[in-house]
Amino acid sequence: MLTDLAEQASKLLPGEKSREEIQRSMQLVLQNALARLDLVTREEFDAQAAVLQKTRAKVDILETELARLMAILEEKKQ
Repeated sequence: MLTDLAEQASKLLPGEKSREEIQRSMQLVLQNALARLDLVTREEFDAQAAVLQKTRAKVDILETELARLMAILEEKKQ
């Protein structure tokens, strides 16, 4: 992907030698820019999404149980 972007950008400039140099430079710039971003792989994202979904389901169950227990407490107060 980075190579493709660098190659496309270098095609905009005349001269074969300068094109190759610019392609390498563009590839390095893009690699450095992407390295600074806080990115995760698709697998990591999917794993965290699964954990979040499981946690949300547990929270829903606990909220329901808490509401049930609160109702019981209110009945006993009366």
